[in-house]
Amino acid sequence: MSEVVLVALIGFAGTLAGSFMGVIASAKLTSYRIEQLEKKVDRHNHFAQRIPVMEEQIKVANHRIEDLEHKNL
Repeated sequence: MSEVVLVALIGFAGTLAGSFMGVIASAKLTSYRIEQLEKKVDRHNHFAQRIPVMEEQIKVANHRIEDLEHKNL
């Protein structure tokens, strides 16, 4: 085998290894970012579930305040 072919094969192997490692790193980063977004969505969904409960509690508090104001008049 000539030196030129050997150098070309080594270069090709290096290119393949570099490309493969780049794809793996990119996939890991994408997976990490998706995981972080899922955590944010979960927190948002939990908050969205609590909103109706808070609204009901505010209504009750407002009615109690109105009752107290009418009793003091």
